Amino acid sequence: MGNRPEELRALLDSVAGQDGEPVQVVVVGNGSPVPEVPAGVRTVELPENLGIPGGRNVGIEAFGPGGREVDILLFLDDDGLLARKDTAELCREAFAADPELGIVSFRIADPDTGETQRRHVPRLRAADPMRSSRVTTFLGGANAVRTEVFAQVGALPEEFFYAHEETDLAWRALDAGWMIDYRADMVLHHPTTAPSRHAVYHRMVARNRVWLARRNLPATLVPVYLGVWLLLTLVRRPSRPALKAWFGGFREGWSTPCGSRKPMKWRTVWRLTRLGRPPVI
Repeated sequence: MGNRPEELRALLDSVAGQDGEPVQVVVVGNGSPVPEVPAGVRTVELPENLGIPGGRNVGIEAFGPGGREVDILLFLDDDGLLARKDTAELCREAFAADPELGIVSFRIADPDTGETQRRHVPRLRAADPMRSSRVTTFLGGANAVRTEVFAQVGALPEEFFYAHEETDLAWRALDAGWMIDYRADMVLHHPTTAPSRHAVYHRMVARNRVWLARRNLPATLVPVYLGVWLLLTLVRRPSRPALKAWFGGFREGWSTPCGSRKPMKWRTVWRLTRLGRPPVI
């Protein structure tokens, strides 16, 4: 967003300091000017904010149509930095060793405390963030995606703007036969924050949850999935304004176009279930 130049520079320095072959870098100014960056870093400045998935899709295209000039695309939030120098090499090794691996989700840790928030472990059994495993979704601010995944299942859903775009891509990738790993040894340092700091959080989380279901789930699972999330939202007892925004987004999710619908196969539902997260929660 152009308002964290010092953090951005620290991130770029951490990428430049990676072991092995240099990482090609593109910085996307999503509706904002790009601060000064080191030599060799390419930049793209967009005239308007396209949202998180829209901005990332522009970054993909900077490496040729669908990113085809490279084999792996790494996505990092501008206020984080790579904690270790071997992360890029670990990524290369992971994808080379497993031809079915489509996406790697990094562990996000607070730079001061080393703590990983429970919400940053992309599985239901999240008590031990130091345990790597197969998962069914990934973290948007710290991940690597095999370019072939985008070529096969398409880009991130730009209409989502913010929230759940990663799960939409993850479900499509899993339905196409790819696997997703959470790697505790690939670490992005990022300050501990609450997602609700974004003014649009409650509305877009609810709207996009409905869109996610409408786009990807078999028809019989759509009401089950959304019913479970409605109950979970009520159990968490959000404030009255937050709940009002959530229900507004929920209604919007049903009343507005969600993009093309391609429900996942039932064998993908079973695969998600075996991985520990059936697509009803």
